[in-house]
Amino acid sequence: MLMNPVEFFRTLPKKECPECGQHMEEQAESYLMECDRCLAKREE
Repeated sequence: MLMNPVEFFRTLPKKECPECGQHMEEQAESYLMECDRCLAKREE
């Protein structure tokens, strides 16, 4: 049986930064993998 699409998206785990493990707020048009803090460190 197929899962309801809404239920599928509700059960996905929160996005997590691979560098520091901090949970990230998902943004519709963002493909970034790292959190803002880790990206800022990388630019320095």
